[in-house]
Amino acid sequence: MSRDKAPATKRFTLLPHPVLTVVLVVVWLLLVNSVHPRLIVLGLGFGIAIPLFSQRFWPDHPRICRPGVLLRFLPVFLWDVVIANLQVAWLIINVRRTLRPTWVVVPLEITNPYAITTLANVISLTPGTVSSELGPGRRTLLVHSMDVDDPAQLVDRIKNRYEAPLKELFEC
Repeated sequence: MSRDKAPATKRFTLLPHPVLTVVLVVVWLLLVNSVHPRLIVLGLGFGIAIPLFSQRFWPDHPRICRPGVLLRFLPVFLWDVVIANLQVAWLIINVRRTLRPTWVVVPLEITNPYAITTLANVISLTPGTVSSELGPGRRTLLVHSMDVDDPAQLVDRIKNRYEAPLKELFEC
């Protein structure tokens, strides 16, 4: 009678998710709108503690295939957030303009759950748009936009500016 192998135990590491740690620190500093040394230390504490305490809820680390793509993607995303903020502000100020809210279905080529989650979050973090529902089989994403000239152009923009780099980043 052979014995089954015991399940592998997870190793303790101080930074189980280093990228998440960095993101949490940056988000913290943006939220408090200060880079005072005490706030940096507090942000580092959050950035270390949150991944440690949530580690058991992360069954797998996301596999990043081409990290260099992230260096191209982040500036594009941040630029889009700035521009979208200005556009939404203009829509609010310009009370005579009639909004053209639209729902679009974005067909997904990505299959990696981390890539799909990142895409949905990127869309929702961009002012004026929100991802609403993942379709059957994770093949489509329902997106609402508050003002759209051409729905097909919105779908193309999401696919080219966000989905394509995320596919490179997460799917090997």
